[in-house]
Amino acid sequence: MGDPKKRRKKYSAPFKRWEKERIDQEKVLIREYGLKNKKEIWKANAKLRKFTKQAKKLVNIRSPQDEKEKEQLLTKLKSLSLISTDAKLENILDLTVKDILERRLQTIIYKQGLARSVNAARQFIVHRHIIVDNKKVSIPSYMVRAKEQSSITFSSGSSLFDQEHPERTPKPSKSKKASEKPKEIKK
Repeated sequence: MGDPKKRRKKYSAPFKRWEKERIDQEKVLIREYGLKNKKEIWKANAKLRKFTKQAKKLVNIRSPQDEKEKEQLLTKLKSLSLISTDAKLENILDLTVKDILERRLQTIIYKQGLARSVNAARQFIVHRHIIVDNKKVSIPSYMVRAKEQSSITFSSGSSLFDQEHPERTPKPSKSKKASEKPKEIKK
């Protein structure tokens, strides 16, 4: 039968572990996107490096194979909505880690209003309440394709499928409306 392949890391840790600016930026990203730990940022960074490295390699087209690889890379990034449909190879170099993190299932569920917070979105995914293109997905870092984005819903067997579920109703705002004036006390 053979031995299974050796599992390898899909990221590389930063060379300077205790760099203050980078640590502060990572803290902001973790809070903003509801990430579990810094490894998720490093994985997104590795994906970004892979795309930019491939784009740099393909800038100087020398053979028909290079042309084919260029089209495949552009098609993949367009299907993930990371670049626009009329983008060129040079536009790949403008991508940032935030662009990659925006295409995660966890972020998209929050942005679509299916969850109150990014952390709640993560919990819904891990607890298998979410369906993408008629398949249950339990991976918060799943990269959602553009054609799949409209098919993200709650599972029909999930308690969250009900519109009246307490987690689906938006939280009432704590601030008073501008039209309401405080009552004056008459003496």
